[in-house]
Amino acid sequence: MSAPKFSNHGCRLNMYETEAMKELAEQAGLQNAVIVNTCAVTTEAVRKARQDIRKLRRENPNARLIVTGCAAQTEPATFTAMDEVDAVIGNTEKMQGDTWQGLAADFIGDSEAVQVNDIMSVTETAGHLIDGFGTRSRAYVQVQNGCDHRCTFCIIPYGRGNSRSVPAGVVVDQIKRLVDKGYNEVVLTGVDMTSWGGDLPSAPKLGDLVMRILRLVPDLPRLRISSIDSIEVDENLMQAIATEPRLMPHLHLSLQHGDDMILKRMKRRHLRDDAIRFAEDAKKLRPDMTFGADIIAGFPTETEAMFANSLALVKDCDLTWLHVFPYSPRPGTPAARMPQVNGKAIKARAATLRAAGQTQVAAHLQSQIGRTHQVLMENAHMGRTEHFTEVTFETAQIEGQIVPTLITGVQQNQLTA
Repeated sequence: MSAPKFSNHGCRLNMYETEAMKELAEQAGLQNAVIVNTCAVTTEAVRKARQDIRKLRRENPNARLIVTGCAAQTEPATFTAMDEVDAVIGNTEKMQGDTWQGLAADFIGDSEAVQVNDIMSVTETAGHLIDGFGTRSRAYVQVQNGCDHRCTFCIIPYGRGNSRSVPAGVVVDQIKRLVDKGYNEVVLTGVDMTSWGGDLPSAPKLGDLVMRILRLVPDLPRLRISSIDSIEVDENLMQAIATEPRLMPHLHLSLQHGDDMILKRMKRRHLRDDAIRFAEDAKKLRPDMTFGADIIAGFPTETEAMFANSLALVKDCDLTWLHVFPYSPRPGTPAARMPQVNGKAIKARAATLRAAGQTQVAAHLQSQIGRTHQVLMENAHMGRTEHFTEVTFETAQIEGQIVPTLITGVQQNQLTA
């Protein structure tokens, strides 16, 4: 018998939950199994999951193959029908110890092959303590799951359920334990981060959580926030940006587009000027702030003029790190029923956006030469600045340590020191 193997698809939260599942499976004594944690964000993501499942079955003919994650939650029948699959587990069930105990026991007994319940009925999110993804550099703390919004292109609420928050006290206790273990950076992660607290007593905001962490864990050197919805940023989070050097000056923004009509058709909660205003305000408070952003190319009904507004947003918001998504229709979403853009045009627009992003990255890298940064080492020869920019070192450093560093040059998409 052998320890279970895991294959992760999709977002940072999925990576986090894969690490949690490894611990749950080990505690349950699960052996000789392959677990695929799927993503449902696009049709292509589901296709890749199915492809991976077939490959893993060929490589592990005698193992039990278990499928979980967002695609398993939104379309369990798709995976149940695959001959390669032995069990399908929902997003809630995958984080419960009893599920893994049952799967382990199934080698000598019997458990349900399909365990996928109504995700919309889930009202709590457990905080799982994960000691970094196999590294000593940074640790991730899940503070929120699910989403109450219904963007027309997105299937994720049906895979993750409605928004639920991990209470602040639980989050703070986790971070204290991580600092005690020697972690110098903690990343707060979730599906819709800026909705944190809406389901908790007195409805605190994400900024309240950030300020509380920094106040109650004074020994934490660095705190990061993963993707946020800029229109929902609260006053305390802006205050933290302005006054808390331990909050890292890098924010990833869920922008999606730069044209007001497309934003309305997406059912986003912001307009173009809102995004620009937020970026300008954040830069005034923290001049060295850098931004990443998600942008979709070729959303249904997008004209060349509408696309031009998205392209212009890259400079208007001074975006540095772009995640460009060529639109593909996701069955079950309203956008899939809208008039579609030609596939070649989508591909060309995505390439144009990526090129604009690369120009921004090159300018950012050049601007750092001669500056001193506090670099958190991810391994002996590579670390990241406060802005999440990669830095390479000829001389070996200690993994997990924060190293004062003079930037001397640029090599490809990395700084050199």
